[in-house]
Amino acid sequence: MTHAHGIPRILVVEDDDNIAVALQYIVNREGMTCERVATGADALARIRDTHPDLVLLDVMLPEMSGYEICQDIRRDGTLLSVKVVMMTARGSASERHKALSLGADGFVTKPFDLPVLRQEMRRLLAPAG
Repeated sequence: MTHAHGIPRILVVEDDDNIAVALQYIVNREGMTCERVATGADALARIRDTHPDLVLLDVMLPEMSGYEICQDIRRDGTLLSVKVVMMTARGSASERHKALSLGADGFVTKPFDLPVLRQEMRRLLAPAG
């Protein structure tokens, strides 16, 4: 469900401005459009308003965690097409399992391995089939 001439829309949910700027740069370099929000409450409102193709979602956020946001996205039937990649500095197997069990489509650890991040974005945005 890409928008505006088939260009994927990405929402970056990250409270660390340096990381958010870096992610926005990467997304734009991939030829995608990008919006940024820094809090959990802002994230849910923006996701419901704009239905982005992919959300790059930090786990540790002010107000509510990325895990809570992911659960809310998955509970909302109108957001089934929204892909979610959880991002955390705590890259343990248990964190990955928790993210995927709550409905995340992908999981990347910080600091980012850029080829891995790009590969996850491309994998999730590839046409089905």
